[in-house]
Amino acid sequence: MNDRLVILGSKGGPAIRPGGPSPTASLLELGGRRVVVDCGLGVTRGLVETGMELKALDLVFVTHLHSDHVVELGPLLHTAWTAGLAKKVRVLGPAGTGHLWNRFLQSLEFDIETRIADEGRPDLRDMVAVEEFAEGPIFADGGLTATALRVLHPPVTDAFALRFEMAGRAIVFSGDTAYFEPLAVFAKDADILVHEAMLAEGVDRLVARTGNGARLKEHLLASHSFAEETGRIATQAGVRRLVLNHLIPADDPAIGAADWEKAVRNTWSGPLTVARDGLVVAF
Repeated sequence: MNDRLVILGSKGGPAIRPGGPSPTASLLELGGRRVVVDCGLGVTRGLVETGMELKALDLVFVTHLHSDHVVELGPLLHTAWTAGLAKKVRVLGPAGTGHLWNRFLQSLEFDIETRIADEGRPDLRDMVAVEEFAEGPIFADGGLTATALRVLHPPVTDAFALRFEMAGRAIVFSGDTAYFEPLAVFAKDADILVHEAMLAEGVDRLVARTGNGARLKEHLLASHSFAEETGRIATQAGVRRLVLNHLIPADDPAIGAADWEKAVRNTWSGPLTVARDGLVVAF
């Protein structure tokens, strides 16, 4: 298995629109390990379309509990179970992840109990181990390590960037965050920085289309990073490649890849990739 990053969903926010991209989810294949990072709507289909068998699901990380990052966590695990999940899956997420999983199990209790009795399946509740984390080292197994950094995403306090390292490689996911200088230190010398990005010229049109007016705009400006700020973090960190992801807006017909590149080139001169659903970055 070659090292690669697959963007399964490139959109910031939970809403989907005709012909538009899916919310945030990624697959990281690193040193023979498969890691799912965030579980926005569409993650299950996205994984299957990469060629991955769901029964091989192994590790899932959640950066925070906003719905565009976690709404399909339960359905992904349940669908993998129905596909013949072969071993226990470890799910690592912030405080509240276990509660979310338990509520999902309760909502599908009839189906789970019926399939155990009727189809002879193992108990799904025994096939998933949820581990809640805070800031610091959060995972080490078989040479793969993961570290979490609390970022700036009000009003959510348990929102984290994640750094994965294995065999001399390092990949960092910013999660959802406003401009946050400590992230540059956290991402120092990473092979890839996957960082959210927002374009100012698209915010007013997004707010008008979505509704919620001033309140939604206030949230976006306080909780997310403009593309120029994303480039500044990448430059300060000295990363080898910057991948713009969790794009806000991602489905504005007036905004294309060239607009994202123009904005980020004010602060970043290195290799740049603008995410889209299904994009593969080999490294």
